[in-house]
Amino acid sequence: MSYFVKSLVQSEYENIFGAVSDFVVVDMTGVSGVDNNILRGELKEKGIHLTIVKNSMMRRALKSLGMDDACAAFGSGPCTVAYGGDSVVDIAKEVVDWAKKIKAIEPRGAFVDGMLMAGDGVKELSKMPTRVELQGQVVQLALTPGANVAGALLGPGGVIAGCVESLIEKLEEAA
Repeated sequence: MSYFVKSLVQSEYENIFGAVSDFVVVDMTGVSGVDNNILRGELKEKGIHLTIVKNSMMRRALKSLGMDDACAAFGSGPCTVAYGGDSVVDIAKEVVDWAKKIKAIEPRGAFVDGMLMAGDGVKELSKMPTRVELQGQVVQLALTPGANVAGALLGPGGVIAGCVESLIEKLEEAA
């Protein structure tokens, strides 16, 4: 490959991954064409993209983008980078799920918040709650004290209303 073509490919990687801060690196050696198309189609529906990269040019692009720590994930063998989606946790969950379906898929690592995680780190990352789940937990925590206060205010009032009602019934029966 000529120097000019290499620089074009590197600049394309810089354009793609300049806006990406978190991604998962996957080894997809041995995945059939049909499985690859199905995988890409289903991931695309979820906003997750897969890009097969040339390791040496990807390392150069990452160095020029200031992501030197991520270069270790692109050692030897073909690499595919998964990026996009709502968060890197969503990507990790999808990659791990697909690795269970297609045995040839192997997570190599993840680049999260400027740090590189090994392949086992991707599996641990997939067990974390997603952004939507975390937002739901925060909302639930914010609403819980209000619900407790409302319950505390309405509880004694309900008891008093029940007592008054039973007194009315007793007085009606006596009359």
